[in-house]
Formats: sequence, C-alpha cells, structure tokens
Amino acid sequence: MSRRSLRYISDPKAATVSDPHAYLLTVKILSNATTKNNSEHTPMMVQFLAIKADHPRDLLFYRMGDFYELFYDDAKTAAELLDITLTARGKSNGEPIPMCGVPYHAAENYLARLVKAGVSVAIAEQIGDPATSKGPVERKVVRVVTPGTLSDEALLEERVDNLLLAVSQRGEDYGMAYLDLASGRFRVLEVSGDEALTGELQRLDPAETLYCDTIGHTAITSRRGARAQPEWEFDNESGSRALNTQFQTHDLQGFGCDRLKLAIGAAGCLLQYVKDTQRSSLPHIRSMSHESREASVILDAATRRNLEIDINMAGGDTNTLYSVLDKGVTAMGSRLLRRWLHRPLTDISTLEARQDAIGALCANYHYETVRDALKPIGDMERILTRVALRSARPRDLTRLLSSIAALPQLRSELGQCSATLLSKLADQAGDYPDTVDLLLRAVIENPPVVIREGGVIANGYDAELDELRKISTGATDYLLEIEQREREATGISTLKVGYNRVHGYYIEISRAQSDKAPAEYIRRQTLKNAERFITPELKEFEDKALSSKSRALAREKALYEELIERLNEQLGQLQDTAAAVSEIDVLACLSERADSLSLCRPQFDREQVFEVSQGRHLVVEQVLEEPFIANDTLLDDSRRMLLITGPNMGGKSTYMRQNAVIALLAHIGSYVPASAARLAPMDRIFTRIGSSDDLASGRSTFMVEMTETANILHNATPRSLVLMDEVGRGTSTFDGLSLAWAAAVELAQNVKAFTLFATHYFELTALPEQCPTMANVHLDATEHQDHVVFLHHIQDGPANRSFGLQVAKLAGIPSRVLQAAGDKLKALEKARPDESQAADAAVSQNPGKDPGPGLGAAPSPQVDLFNSPAPHPVVNDLEALDLDDLSPRQALEKLYELKRKL
Repeated sequence: MSRRSLRYISDPKAATVSDPHAYLLTVKILSNATTKNNSEHTPMMVQFLAIKADHPRDLLFYRMGDFYELFYDDAKTAAELLDITLTARGKSNGEPIPMCGVPYHAAENYLARLVKAGVSVAIAEQIGDPATSKGPVERKVVRVVTPGTLSDEALLEERVDNLLLAVSQRGEDYGMAYLDLASGRFRVLEVSGDEALTGELQRLDPAETLYCDTIGHTAITSRRGARAQPEWEFDNESGSRALNTQFQTHDLQGFGCDRLKLAIGAAGCLLQYVKDTQRSSLPHIRSMSHESREASVILDAATRRNLEIDINMAGGDTNTLYSVLDKGVTAMGSRLLRRWLHRPLTDISTLEARQDAIGALCANYHYETVRDALKPIGDMERILTRVALRSARPRDLTRLLSSIAALPQLRSELGQCSATLLSKLADQAGDYPDTVDLLLRAVIENPPVVIREGGVIANGYDAELDELRKISTGATDYLLEIEQREREATGISTLKVGYNRVHGYYIEISRAQSDKAPAEYIRRQTLKNAERFITPELKEFEDKALSSKSRALAREKALYEELIERLNEQLGQLQDTAAAVSEIDVLACLSERADSLSLCRPQFDREQVFEVSQGRHLVVEQVLEEPFIANDTLLDDSRRMLLITGPNMGGKSTYMRQNAVIALLAHIGSYVPASAARLAPMDRIFTRIGSSDDLASGRSTFMVEMTETANILHNATPRSLVLMDEVGRGTSTFDGLSLAWAAAVELAQNVKAFTLFATHYFELTALPEQCPTMANVHLDATEHQDHVVFLHHIQDGPANRSFGLQVAKLAGIPSRVLQAAGDKLKALEKARPDESQAADAAVSQNPGKDPGPGLGAAPSPQVDLFNSPAPHPVVNDLEALDLDDLSPRQALEKLYELKRKL
C-alpha cells in the first residue's frame, strides 16, 4: 500500500477532496481483502485492484504471461487510445470485466503512443515464482512511465529535451524546478509576475508539469501533462531535507539555492515524484544549479514566438533558426544548441571564449576533422542515465564503448586548435582505457536488443559461463567423448551413452557383457537385453547439463549487472565527459555554419551601440531563390530609434527580425550573418510583431497587441533591443495613431531602449524633427509597367508611398474592387490634406505632449470610409463664384467673407 493510499485511509476527508477515486478504490480493496470468503472478486482481481489503488491516475499494465493486461476503465481508455480490441474476462461481482491487452515484447510501441497522448502508465511485473506461489503470482509495480520521466530510447525524441517541471506559487512569485531525467540536468529558478512565468514555460516547454493544487493559473493548469499535487508536497523544509539527502550535503548553500524557498519546495516535490515513478535512488542526479534570469538575455513568450527560434508561426519545426543552425553530429549536441538559443547569456567572457573556440575551429577547417572524430560518439547523456537507473540495454553498452573509444582521437584533433575553451573541454573529456578494455572483453560486438535471452557476454570473459555454455551447446559432443573413453577403458564394444526423460543420462551395456562393468558403475535400470548404469562423472554432467541453460542465463545476467555496477562507479566522470562532448559538438557545428553561411565574429563594446554592416536574415536567405538584399543598421546614444516606413511586402518585418536574430546569436557566442557587427551587451530582446487573437483567454487582436506593448513599456531598459511593428493598427485610425505616437515618444525619450519602430502612420515621420534620438529610414519600392517592384533596401528618410493597392493586386484582389478602391483613395486624398497637415503640425509642435484633436482626441471627426465627405460651405461658395464678373474690390470683400466662414 503506498504512502498516499495509507494517508487516504487515515484521513478519508483528504482523499475525497483531492483524489476521491483513489479513496473509493482503497476502501473497496481493504473491505475485500479482509473478507475470508470473498464472493465479489477473484483473488487475481483483488490483487489487481490493490495495485490499482496505489496508482489511481495511471493506466495499469498488469503482467499476465506474455501480455500486459488492462481492466475496467483502464481497458476502455487504452482500447480507445491504442485502437485495440476491447473484450471481457469472466465476471467480477456478477458483471463482465472490460479487458484489453498488449504483447509484452511490443509494449514499448504502445507506451510511446500513450505517453505522446499525455497518459502515464504503471507497469506491474510478476516477481513471484509461479511454481511455488499459492494463489496469484506476486506482482508489483517496477516503474511508472509518465511523459516527463522517460529514459527509454524508444520513447524519447532524439534531439529534443524531455523535461519534468514543478511549480509552486506565493502571491505573484513562482518557484520552479525542472529536471531532464534522461541526462540528470536539475535546475531551479524563481520568477515574479505572469509575463515571466509564461516566458519560462515557453522556454522550457515541459513534457509534464507538477503544480501545487492551490494554483489556478491557466497557463499551467491547461498544459498537456499537467498534474495537480497536494500543497504539503511543496513544503520547503521537506524539500531541503530531500535534496540534502540526495546530494549528501549539509545544506544547499554550495548550489547557490539556499534562499530560493519556493523553488526548493518545488524541487523537493519533483525529486520525490521521480523517485516514486522510477523506483530508484537516482544516482545520476548529482547536483542542482540556480538559473538566474539576470545571467541571461530575457526573451518573453511573444519574442520567442516571433523570432521562430525552433517553432515556426505555423507550429512546425521547418524554416526556423534552429533548423538552419543545427548540423550537430551528436543528438546531445543538438539538444544543447537548442538550449543555448533559448537562453542567450550576458556574460561577455563566456561568449568571447566561445567565439575564440569557433575561430580556432574555422582556421584551416579544423572543424571538419573534429566533426569526423565526433561521429562514432553516441548519446552518452541518455545512455549513462539508463546505466544509472539499471535499465541500460546491451546495445547501450556497445554504443558507450564506441563513444569512449573515440575520445583519444577527438582530444588529439582538439590539441591542434589554439583556444582556451577547447583545451579545457579536451581535458574534461578524458580517456578511459580500462573501461574500453573491460567492455571489449565483456560484450560481444553485435549483441541482442535485450539481456532476457542471453547471448550478450563475450566468450572468454568468464570461465564459469564458458563452461556452462559448453555444456548446454556441446552436450552431444561431450557424451560421444565419454562413450569413446569408456569403451576404450573397459574394452566393452557394446557400451553406449544415452538419455531419456525418466532416467536421465546413462551408460548402457548389453546383457552378455554386463558382467564386465567396472565396480564404480552404479546400476540404474535393468532391461530385457541390456543393463543401464550411471557413474559419478555422468551424474555430475547430468546435473550440469539439465540446468546449464538456465544457469548460464542466470550467470550472464549476474555478470551483466556486475558490469553495470562497475560503470556506475565512474558515472560522475562519464557524465562530465558527455557534457564536454556536447559543447565541443555545438562549437564545431557553429564553426561549420560560420564557414558555410559566411558569418562574421561580432564585437562586444562597452559603449551603447548596435552597428551592423550588411546584415542578413539567416533563415529567410535560405529559402530565397534570388540573392538576399543585405542592409546596414546603426543605433547608438544619439540614434536610439529608427522609424521604419515603406510599402507592405517591402521587407520591414524581415529587416527588424534579422537584427534581433543577430543580437540573439551574438549572445550565445555564435558568429552572425553580417560582414561586421558591433554591439553592447543586452539585457532583453522584445518583439511586438504581427497580430493574433487569444480566443482561449477572451482577448481580441488589439488586446493582445496592447498587452505586449504594455509589457515592453514596463520592462524595457536602455540596454534592451525593442522591435515594434505596426502598433495601433488594430483600432480606429486616430486612436491607433495616438497610441503609436505616444509609445514611440515613451520609448525614445524615457525608456531609451534601442528601438526599431515600423509604422504605416506617416504622421509619425515628423517626430525626428523634435526628438533628436529618432531617425527616419524606409524600405523603398517602385512601379514598373503597372507592377510594384520591392527593392528591400534600407534608405534614410521617410517613405512617400505605401503601395497598398499594388500589393492587393499581387494578392489577387478582383480588378473591379481595385478600381473602386482607387476611386475611393482619390476622394479620400482630396479630403485629407488639411487634416494631415494639422496632424503633422501637432506632432512637430508638441512631440512630448497630448496630440490634441489632430491626433485622435474624442471631438475630432473620423474619416468616413463609406460615404464621401460633405463639401465645406466655403467650397460651395467658391464653386458658385463667377470670377470674371467680380471687380477687384468685390473679390477682396468676398475673400474676407470666406475667411470669416472658415
């Protein structure tokens, strides 16, 4: 009975509130188990229900012979998810028992499908001996497979981290702990506010989330694989004790985590959950570290989405920054690269060390030989985890062998590169000649998938195993050898060695020669024409031969377990090696990309500057058939905002994003797509690009836009890079113009962040006249034979046209609609000049104040897009005048009259 079930019996109220299903099952089981003549359930079903009570939220794979069977609601759920047949097995309490099952040898395939659907599975194996068991064979759950606690190779995506996250909350503060069980990476952090929480959830993208049942935040509770846990499991003191026990430490000061009360509570809950599911002490989890948000360039959820780091706007993984950069040789290197992209750093010494390493690998194309040396290395991180959990398979060991055997060559290649970081990583990788020798001697070159049937341990590794194998596989030869030897020793020509199931092995002599049998022969059976004997040697052989196969298998399994234990003795060193190899792989990958994609080394500057020469968008240029048009960018203390205008489809968004991508790549230590780049270290990158509804939260497109804008205005600093695209377009013209104007002024004059501000409000282009840290730039286009041609080149000054109708034509808008739009445009332009001039004047005269009626105050009328504006009375008077009939005096009087009317 589990701790949780026992708590439910002692405190039924807790169960009925937090997990009523488990409570009802437990009470039912106890009542059944204490009834001598149980008429409701068979003994086997009593056993099943007892195990199920400990795992009420998991599907129970109940081992019966060659199948894992599922019963009751578990069977119904599994049958639907796996598309397998739902049957029934007899009756229990007078009702048919729903049942389905999967073959044990194919269980991994079914487990993968269930886990992908967000379902956890408890696996109950037979641990008793059927030959000696009275009643049902004893069974127990040996592991629980949940989405966040996977370690089996078949259940994991090769190049994606599989994280388990735990979250606790106090007010606006959140404590977070996450673990990659497959590698042993254990991290804690604390954040404040919903924006920070959402950003971290998107960065980590956990496969499973444990959260305190007092949390009601939908960003957590609505996630796939979210599990509510009772509040007491997040207790800080209990968490501290559990972590100190795991790491064998007195306190957590050495990890820099002792003051993170919320995060420590979450970490304790997570650790206990993993121990419960894995039934292991988790020896590969050796430490924990604090992830400080101040040590990284902070990217909020909108920025990660807009920059398409590893997921594109359509939700796929093609044409992303990661897909272009990832040429990793090893899977663990690819996973590390993804983590680097999602957590760019602010420590310049670390970034410059990576740049030095990339430069050294690029010199003389050293990265090619280093990458060749990496090719024999497998996924050491995950293999070592399975070694630690005692679930490693034979082929894991051969892959580990090929990996550590390749280390000397890798270190030799790194020795030719003059970079401090590469030398450090080469030393960390280490050499393991004794381990290589052990695995070479112990495991055959191409072992079977599992140890279950044997045939894994190499001949010559263990004398006892060799003898048992020789007996089981060479019994016939051995019997012929005995027969020949005994004939020669006794001189009995009719002597032969045989076997039957009743009497086992025997020496048979004809009746006529039976009197010549030696004294040491023991009579076993008398036949009509022959006598059968046994000898001590033959008896010993019989004992060995009849049990040799099972004994050989048992011996092999024992040797295999011993081998796993010996590998665990150096687990920590091997994990450090895996970490070093991962980083070497990423650096070699970035070197190859720098060479292949013509990237340059960015320079970090203490001055506030962001200067890029001939910058490119790394992803867009990969999908273009024609050459990408590179552009320069300059931002510094005297030029903190670029107001970007130009036509739709002209490349404003691409230009903005490419600069953000350049900043991001520089802060992971990578080379960047430009001919030269110089920038100051940044603390955050913000993007407000595109528009979308958040229907689940009831937020309109404009509400989403304003929420993202508010986040930027509240959190950006002079060290931030901000991308603002078409702010204010989701509402009425003057409202949107007013908001865009005010946001631009706030960013330039008060926040002072480096800002790229794209807009179609041409009224804003007057701002630089009064705000010297703003500058106008535009992406131009031209018309050729009634078609618009986009030049995609940044030029100084504001644009003079938007080419909206021409873009609409490219999109396939019907010609009659375009004609009507053109006519309407002419009418609007005829009515708009005075209004536009008034707006421009208001902006230029009051750049830091309320825009007044000309920029969207309530009394100002909006332009009617559906009815032509009524002509002004002055216009009517002018049209009625016959100028040829007026004298000069009359004309002057009329002019005064018209002015009075205005």
